Amino acid sequence: MQYNNLGKAGIKVSEISFGSWLTFGNQLDTEGVKSCLRTAYENGVNFFDNAEAYANGLSESLMGMALKEYRREDLVISTKIFWGGKGPNDRGVSRKHLLEGTWNSLKRLQVDYVDLIFCHRPDPTTPIEETVFAMDYIIRNGLALYWGTSEWSAEQLEEAYLVADKRNLIPPTMEQPQYNMLVRTKVEKEFKPLYEKYGLGLTTWSPLASGVLTGKYNDGIPQDSRLAKFKNLREEFEKGGVLSQENIEKVRKLTKIANDLGATMAQLALAWILKNPNVSTVITGASRPEQVKENVKASQIKEKLTDSVMEEIEKILNNKPQ
Repeated sequence: MQYNNLGKAGIKVSEISFGSWLTFGNQLDTEGVKSCLRTAYENGVNFFDNAEAYANGLSESLMGMALKEYRREDLVISTKIFWGGKGPNDRGVSRKHLLEGTWNSLKRLQVDYVDLIFCHRPDPTTPIEETVFAMDYIIRNGLALYWGTSEWSAEQLEEAYLVADKRNLIPPTMEQPQYNMLVRTKVEKEFKPLYEKYGLGLTTWSPLASGVLTGKYNDGIPQDSRLAKFKNLREEFEKGGVLSQENIEKVRKLTKIANDLGATMAQLALAWILKNPNVSTVITGASRPEQVKENVKASQIKEKLTDSVMEEIEKILNNKPQ
């Protein structure tokens, strides 16, 4: 396992990380969570990603119980704040919800601090200056060590950096965008000026496009698949064109490259992301220990992605942002 600095920050995260979205509390019970986390940890994973919204908080509670058997210093734990409940002040990234959401997350995770904390989405009802002040308070008071954003635009991030510089506040360290072979623009084009200018780190999510890039949807949607179980996710993918016949055909062609490399399609998709030097870590999900082991092996496949192989992949994808 390779460990990368999170952007320009000193903290190091495993290039393959483990996230709880959609699985903890939905597909996995306590023993299932412990088994998957143990397998990830034993295979070199040190970064475990969560959010207050996942399974309405149950995901954090399950992770908190599972991680108590490990030395805290060996773990990088994150949470994300935005959707905390139904009340008018239970969502967004206002000072009130950021503080209350953080305190509640720490209780569920059974830790004194998280290593990384994210503003889970931009909040049009809260001034970015208020959010930056609140995150600065959270860091300076030891509730978290680094803060960042998820699915913010480059323009919003730029404003956050300018506010931090002007007010002498702690700026964001990382962003958590969706990034995979089918979704590339934000990471490869929009954020490009921010990597060198601010040392922005990336913890990317949905590397397999919820299974599309594993090939499991090549012949329709299996009844036991994620897109069959989560109707909203399926509708989002269909609306966004991720499940288009064109993309399915691309996956079929890419599978041949994976086979030639002695890899699964999932491993190829993960390894392709790892080749991007601006990606600090790829967040993976799994409902079985076997899936965790398969995902971790992508680190080895990365070395097989020569320039000629990457060019061959690029020809098939034909979606490089201009």
